[in-house]
Amino acid sequence: MRTGRPGLLRRERTGSLEGVTLPYRIATLLYAFNAQDEVLLLERAQEPNRGLWSPPGGKLHTDEGESPHACAAREAREELGLQLAASDLHFTGLVSEHGYEGHAHWLMFLFEITPRLRELPPPHREGRFAFVAAAQLGQLPLPVTDREQIWPLFWQHRRGFFAAHCRCEPGRNLWTLEQSSPAPARKAL
Repeated sequence: MRTGRPGLLRRERTGSLEGVTLPYRIATLLYAFNAQDEVLLLERAQEPNRGLWSPPGGKLHTDEGESPHACAAREAREELGLQLAASDLHFTGLVSEHGYEGHAHWLMFLFEITPRLRELPPPHREGRFAFVAAAQLGQLPLPVTDREQIWPLFWQHRRGFFAAHCRCEPGRNLWTLEQSSPAPARKAL
């Protein structure tokens, strides 16, 4: 079946797009915590994920050759008012999403900010912030892929590393864990 746009074919049986070239978006997500180990979340006022809670972050300036670490530090400065060095960021995960919401492919670099936040950042055009306990995440409206796999993988690999791929299809997401290096267990004193 032909869609309204030239060159796009939609397979009726599965609803998947065939012969479609989608743009690639590259972004960072920042996982910041306070002294009580509550995670900082942003209720997004802008797309993507408007009205949903997710970690702060933003798109990489690919036209400037910005690195993922530089993007994470810039986003922390712009959204959270933090001046961070590369050593303040732990690269926890790499998530690729094929065909997210049928609009784009995403490549996301997940960083944990190692210094603890002392106060809640003020709201801005991207949305408002809140500190949330891990046990309360399930009660919030979250992006589907975050709820399905990204949060569970983050908790499992916090202070370690993972790489995961999600093939987003109508009605389901197919996940592959491509690399898993959980943090070593801490020794008791």
